[in-house]
Amino acid sequence: MSLFNILGGEFIEIIEWTDDSRDTMVYRFPTVGNAIKYGAKLTVREGQAAVFIHEGQLADVFGPGLYMLETNNLPILTRLQHWDHGFRSPFKSEIYYVNTTRFNDLKWGTRNPVIARDPEFGPVRIRAFGTYSMRVTDPGRFITEIVGTDGEFTRDEISFQLRNIIVQEFSRMIAGSGIPVLDMAANTGDFGKMIAQAISPTVQEYGLTIPEFYIENISLPDEVEKILDKRTSMGIVGDLNRFGQYAASEAMLNASNQPGGGMGAGLGAGLGAGMGAAMAGMNMAGARGPWGPVPQSASQPAPQSPPPLQPETVWHIAVDGQAQGPYGRAKLGRLANEGQFSRDTLVWTPGQDGWKPADEVNELAQLFTIAPPPPPPPLPRQDG
Repeated sequence: MSLFNILGGEFIEIIEWTDDSRDTMVYRFPTVGNAIKYGAKLTVREGQAAVFIHEGQLADVFGPGLYMLETNNLPILTRLQHWDHGFRSPFKSEIYYVNTTRFNDLKWGTRNPVIARDPEFGPVRIRAFGTYSMRVTDPGRFITEIVGTDGEFTRDEISFQLRNIIVQEFSRMIAGSGIPVLDMAANTGDFGKMIAQAISPTVQEYGLTIPEFYIENISLPDEVEKILDKRTSMGIVGDLNRFGQYAASEAMLNASNQPGGGMGAGLGAGLGAGMGAAMAGMNMAGARGPWGPVPQSASQPAPQSPPPLQPETVWHIAVDGQAQGPYGRAKLGRLANEGQFSRDTLVWTPGQDGWKPADEVNELAQLFTIAPPPPPPPLPRQDG
């Protein structure tokens, strides 16, 4: 908020500005229709600068302090006004207060990915984002080059332009660095210093400086990151023999926790997967030498691993509107002999399209074989 007192009609005697918005960089003191009294008090606080603009020209810049506006304190303005020594008339000028404190936590980021050549992966697309801080170091130049006649200039009005400058230098530096993508995270500090130094000449032309610059993250496209995750997973697996044993034990544990007799199917599948992984690990381990894979000769064919065990098919049966099971084929055969399972009993197994009568399932229809007719009576003996 601005505070000024007008005493003696149209003469301004006190000029000061206080602000609590934290994003205002420049504020023009309202002097429209008023004249500044000769000998008025100008208050400039720490973190501020006051810039006098007279008839469109930069007149004077005042740092922190309390000033009496007289001819001896306004040498440039005195020449512009053509004042003689001792002339005490009021004068009309525009006064801009400039905030010279740091503006922190400003965001930057690559809107589009940057294409770089990686020595390991080839051409890759890279994205990055981070934060930086800025401050006004030359209030007069900042007013003439950037602000112009804007009566209230905020940091958002300059941050977009600074973001474009930062992204341009980042793209140029990343594309020509030759640093592998996997090593960029370890060099973000050096990258940040190099980028801040590269953009410094351009920023100084605006009357600004970049005290701090940070790169928070450098990332690859999602598809490439997924492939890297798979590659990392392969490295973590390591010894396939131990992994096969681990997979088999996990399958046994999971199968034991399944309700309703599904242990046989789960156990068979787990043992098959574990044995397959273990045999694959044995083959790979035996086919590697100290410098890499050893080719198999034609006279010594590679040993073949047995196929994995096939899991037993199990079925659920419908009894009085309730699903029971799952049961293996042997169990269903015993139920058929006991009269608790017939051709018309509805059955279902994973992968089957709905419930079906048992007689329509080839593997179960064999349980209901037709009993042979009774043997014929023996023929009468003919004694000779």
